[in-house]
Order: sequence, then C-alpha cells, then structure tokens
Amino acid sequence: MSKKKILIVDDELDMRIFLSTLLETSGYQPVTTRDGLDGVSKARAGKPDLILLDVMMPGEGGVQMYRKLKTDQELASIPVVMLSAVEKISFYHYLTMLNSSMPCPIPQPAAYLEKPVDPDQLLSVLKSLLFQA
Repeated sequence: MSKKKILIVDDELDMRIFLSTLLETSGYQPVTTRDGLDGVSKARAGKPDLILLDVMMPGEGGVQMYRKLKTDQELASIPVVMLSAVEKISFYHYLTMLNSSMPCPIPQPAAYLEKPVDPDQLLSVLKSLLFQA
C-alpha cells in the first residue's frame, strides 16, 4: 500500500518541520511549502491526498489558497485541514461573511484545528479523513 501524500502549507519553518516529522514517522509522505501560491502549484503537480493549510500567511494567505482549491475542479475534492492560531469560530465567521458576497459559496474545510496542534488529535483527524470506509 502506498503512503498517503499530504501537502503542508505553512510559512513557519518550525511548524513545517514539526508536521512533516510527525507525518513521516506516522507513515505518511509529507510535502512542504511556505506559501499559498506555491501550495496551489504543488497541489496541481503532486495531487496530494490531503492538504494541511495554515490560515495566516504573508502574501498568498491560507484563505486565498483555500478559495482557489475549492473553485478548481481538479483540486476541489482534496480534503483540506485548516491549522491556525485564529480561533475556529472567528474563521467560520469570516468564511460566512466571504460567502455572502460570492455567487458560489465555498464549503467549510474538512476540519479546523487551532494551534498549537495536538499531535494525537491531528493524526486522528487525518485517519478519519483519509481512511473513510
């Protein structure tokens, strides 16, 4: 059985190292990048099984990348887990406000985890999303 490929998009080097180490030691194949623009390119090129996406990044931030993913027919079906220091309720409020002005609303992410991320909780979420019966 091949390893599930997970794209990690986070501007913080220590977070990318933490997540990629956690995923690799748990049997996944991590691929990392530090911004949303490169993240979309890597998603198109590598077709990951799942994307871990930081919300707050300079330049092409997580929300913009998420919107690009969910409006791209080729990438829309990839589950996205948002990771952020921003509270979950604040993110969902922002998404609701964003959707109110859009003709085609963007769906909620597959999961939303607040930083600092609990490793066991993250692995549990990944398992439930990647190995659904």
